[in-house]
Amino acid sequence: MFKRGSVTKPIGCLQLSDFQSQSPDSLKLLSFNIQVGIETGSYHHYLTKSWQHLLPLSKRKLALMRIAQTMSCFDLVAIQEADGGSFRSGFINQIEFLARKAGFPYWFQQLNRNLGPVAQHSNGVLCRNQPSKVEQHKLPGILPGRGAIFLYFGEGQDALLVVVMHLALSKGAQNRQLLHIRNLIGAHKQVVLMGDMNTHAERLLNLSPLKDMALQPVAKGLETFPSWRPVKGLDHILVSDYVNVQQVGVLDIPVSDHLPIAMEITLPKAMQQA
Repeated sequence: MFKRGSVTKPIGCLQLSDFQSQSPDSLKLLSFNIQVGIETGSYHHYLTKSWQHLLPLSKRKLALMRIAQTMSCFDLVAIQEADGGSFRSGFINQIEFLARKAGFPYWFQQLNRNLGPVAQHSNGVLCRNQPSKVEQHKLPGILPGRGAIFLYFGEGQDALLVVVMHLALSKGAQNRQLLHIRNLIGAHKQVVLMGDMNTHAERLLNLSPLKDMALQPVAKGLETFPSWRPVKGLDHILVSDYVNVQQVGVLDIPVSDHLPIAMEITLPKAMQQA
């Protein structure tokens, strides 16, 4: 069980090289809000680069290639703010593109806000192991467009459940969405929650519908936003007490306006080869 101070690497001080070694006894996780491949390095870019949310850009592929290189070091990747193949992305499904370039055999897309040929707002997951079951769930909210992906590895009580999500901005909407997710999780023991949760870990652990799940504590120093001067921890990988964490940290890879967060856990029993 992961307890305060038991992580083998310094929290918040990890490099991509810390995750590049192959280990058959561990599972490397990454969560990344890629902002549809728009490189943002300052607040004024939200204005000067806003057109890139609507129009294609040839350099976007270069950003995606850099993102794919980062993702190639991991076993399971949660992606938020991807485009599913519209005009602005050059009709490239960015989740499929990243899966192919990073060498993932399995990928899953959740289309949450379909604006036809203009934009295909999506969540995604890349996997090296084939899940036994994948579910897509729309999350409640006044405005549509938020979702969660449930991936099950194994069967029964020993199964690992990975939930990938992108939550709303307001606390009220977040609580409704987290309650919906909590009810879907039920009494599942081995759980990993990943994604852009748009709030800090303390509120998730102590003041949200997740507070009764006995999720492991998260240390300070995991700020992910904005990428050029991170002061807020909006992106998280949270795990239940039945999951053993080896290392966790934020990677200094400022491609999007969010930095990716990475974690390595002991390979769950349900995923171990017989």
